[in-house]
Amino acid sequence: MPCVMCLMCRCCGVILILSSFLFGLKASRPVLNQELSTLFNELWTLDVNRMTPGIDYTISVQGKASFVSPGSNVTQDHAALPLFSNVNELKLRNVTTISRLITLLDNYERSIGVAEQVTAEELTEINLFLDAVLKTEVMKRAHRYLVSKRQSSSNLRAFKNQLRLIWFNLYHRQRNIGPDSCGFEHVFVGETKSGTELVGFHNWIQFYLQEKNTHLDYKGYKAKAHDLPDQDDHVLNLQFSWHGVIKPVASAFIGTSPEFEMAVFTIIFLMNTERSTTVLVNIDQCQIELVVIRHGRSLGTAYPKLMSSNSRHLTQHSH
Repeated sequence: MPCVMCLMCRCCGVILILSSFLFGLKASRPVLNQELSTLFNELWTLDVNRMTPGIDYTISVQGKASFVSPGSNVTQDHAALPLFSNVNELKLRNVTTISRLITLLDNYERSIGVAEQVTAEELTEINLFLDAVLKTEVMKRAHRYLVSKRQSSSNLRAFKNQLRLIWFNLYHRQRNIGPDSCGFEHVFVGETKSGTELVGFHNWIQFYLQEKNTHLDYKGYKAKAHDLPDQDDHVLNLQFSWHGVIKPVASAFIGTSPEFEMAVFTIIFLMNTERSTTVLVNIDQCQIELVVIRHGRSLGTAYPKLMSSNSRHLTQHSH
């Protein structure tokens, strides 16, 4: 007859394995971060340079994008028209942080594996952009928060250098050549890998400008059946091709200012030390997962993932 104690131990072992498995499942889904939700909504309210849908820009989401098999650059086009039917270009030119962002967009080699050459003029453009960002109420509030959490110095020059290191420090994505990438290029500009894969590219201003210049073709939105996007959604999951290379699914804030995006992702970057961090927050009427991946002391990538919009996450909980 088997020992009762052995049986009990075996049962306990099974329960432990099961509970750790279930806990692991639960742990992989982030719980809502209330502190950051409150802070990011404050930044949202302070973001006076944000564009208003239907007034400063109009988007046309059109059809739902098809599945693209990995490594393929063939997809059906479910959007005959561009995503942006119009954008207030006067505002793009007159908002200092946006106009200075635009000057940076042509400073980078598109291909990973091609070393970046930084000119004195480009260093000046980075400086001017960071100066403009630091003058905004959004970044001032983000800075105060980071100082209160002992993640940043209250000295403005030190904070500027910290932003420069996170976003503009050049590093290797491909080992065998000189530094070929940085966080800013990956997130705000986009990069191609071996000419067949599109990585990064999470900024709506770059999307609009590339679409206007016919380098980019919007293919449709990506969404769950019950959560179709609207013209006024501030985060979209999209499919598009850039210089003929497909991005099967990309996500980006729409209409937000560069300082808002930089502030949000800088805070997550500095408040965490893991290589990859996902934070669940409610901003305005959206529930969003914000993903930040480090590359040493700099940013590897950062993007928003729309979980639900139009406060649907609130109505679903109340049923």
